[in-house]
This record gives sequence, structure tokens and C-alpha cells, in this order.
Amino acid sequence: MLPLSRILLCFILAAAACSDSSNLPDATTENVERTDTLWALVGTPVATPSGFSVDGSRRVRTDLTVDFDFAYNFQLDGQHVFLPRAALGIDTAQSVNPGFVSITESFEAITTPPSGGYMTEAAVPIAAGQRYVVRSRITCNLGVPKYAKLEILGFDESLRIVTFRVLANDNCGFRSLEPGLPDR
Repeated sequence: MLPLSRILLCFILAAAACSDSSNLPDATTENVERTDTLWALVGTPVATPSGFSVDGSRRVRTDLTVDFDFAYNFQLDGQHVFLPRAALGIDTAQSVNPGFVSITESFEAITTPPSGGYMTEAAVPIAAGQRYVVRSRITCNLGVPKYAKLEILGFDESLRIVTFRVLANDNCGFRSLEPGLPDR
């Protein structure tokens, strides 16, 4: 009788797993909006973070690691830009490179990332009020990127910083860009 109960248990667990069409485990990390600041790659102290990682929604010092999705800088003409990794010549052979899609909707109206159209290989000009969806490098064990939305709030020219609000979905395989625990 014991083998039959094990078979029945396996069947019940398999049926429960198959009832979820996404085949993803439940999300465990809430999507939370926050404000962040990055310093330019050039003309700022080395110890200031110029890179940003969607995975963990965190600032990164580019002198210590290449584990970031984009960096902030000024162009020679004074244009503020985000630089995806491929624009910096970092790890360009990945199947999915980090990138940006410019979005005209309000920050709150951005609920799902687009499936394509990401700028991955060139500097992305930025200005106050502009909004973007950001795709990360592959960081999760499912082999898919993570996503974030961000809005440029402003710049401090003397400190060479950009301030932005960001909401990142740190749940592997989930695409929702709405606050709270994602269900998709």
C-alpha cells in the first residue's frame, strides 16, 4: 500500500505544478519603487558608484566589478547618457544584452516590459522627465533577464550625478513592473 500512496502523492504534486501556466515558483520579493543616484564614470572620485544592476536594484562601483547592467556618464558634448554594457565593450557575446527602451507612458502606467526594441550597443541619451524600461543581463538560473522601469528626475552638473526613480522586478522569470508582489 505504501508504494501506491507515494504514486498518488507524486500525481497530486505534479497536477498542482501543472496548474500554473507560467511554470514559475511563487514570487518572493516585492517590487518597490525607490529613488537612486549615480555618479558619472569620468570626473568623479573612483569610489563613487557609476553602474547600476537591475538584479538587486543596486548601485555598483565599476572599478570593482563588471556585474552591472549600465553606467552613467557625460559625453564630450555635455550630453548625459546611460551606457549599456555592450556600449562599454563588456561581455557583448551574451544571448541577451542589457538595454533600454524609451517609453512615453507615465511611470505608473508602465506595467509590463516590451518584448523587443532594446537599445543595447550605443550610448542612450537621457534627459529629465524621460522614462525607460531596462532589461538586465542574464542573472537568474532560468536564463532570462530581469526588468526595471526608471524615470530621470534630474541632474547635478557640479557633482556630475543623475537622480532617478526606479522599480525593479527581482523575481526570476516575472515581468510585472507594478508595485507589490508580482503575479506575472
